Amino acid sequence: MVFGIEKTMTLPRRPLCAIFDLDGVLLDTEPLYTEAIARVAARFDKTYDWSLKRHCIGRGTIDAARIIVKGLDLPLSPEELVHERDLLLAPRVASAPAMRGAEAFTRALAARGIPLGIATSTEAPLFAVKTAAHRDWLGIFGAIVCGDDPRVVRSKPAPDIFLAAAQDLGASPETCVVFEDSPFGVEAALSAGMLVVAMPDPAMDLARYQRAHAVVTGFAELSVDVLGFS
Repeated sequence: MVFGIEKTMTLPRRPLCAIFDLDGVLLDTEPLYTEAIARVAARFDKTYDWSLKRHCIGRGTIDAARIIVKGLDLPLSPEELVHERDLLLAPRVASAPAMRGAEAFTRALAARGIPLGIATSTEAPLFAVKTAAHRDWLGIFGAIVCGDDPRVVRSKPAPDIFLAAAQDLGASPETCVVFEDSPFGVEAALSAGMLVVAMPDPAMDLARYQRAHAVVTGFAELSVDVLGFS
């Protein structure tokens, strides 16, 4: 595993395709999720913060909601929590900005003819809200798999979503590199047999990313050539 990427360093093998998580990798939405859930929890005099979110980030929507409901002893079902969250979340994520450097980096890949995919635990209706303001940019992605895709039987850390994205790209899993911000996403990519570059949230413990092939703080540390794309 590598913390950061040196100018002469390449991944263990040359990737041919790139698959990106959405929240916290392409779009700066994670703080909005934290705020929305915290507001729902506060109605019941509960506090939602990173001490609990660190167990949820990257998981499927309902899986994460179950953890939150149990951890905070909320008088809601997981489905009710998601509904209440989304009422607050949707107006906010509609104007969420791109993560710094994400558009430039992915456009550089596209200019080289690298097939690009998105694999996100977000369900398709909310994905449409999040990405509406970025249609021109995100139109360069040839495959988009959301968490409610019927092929995603198991959410991250299972590999289902990444295998579906590779299938849609017409790529073998071992030719793909995944960009992820969550430990569960990293494990999902590894389980799929893919390379993985971790881009952790600053609040996360870096020790949880030890199995990633590289760990970087953001797109500023990356370039098409350094990663070994042809």
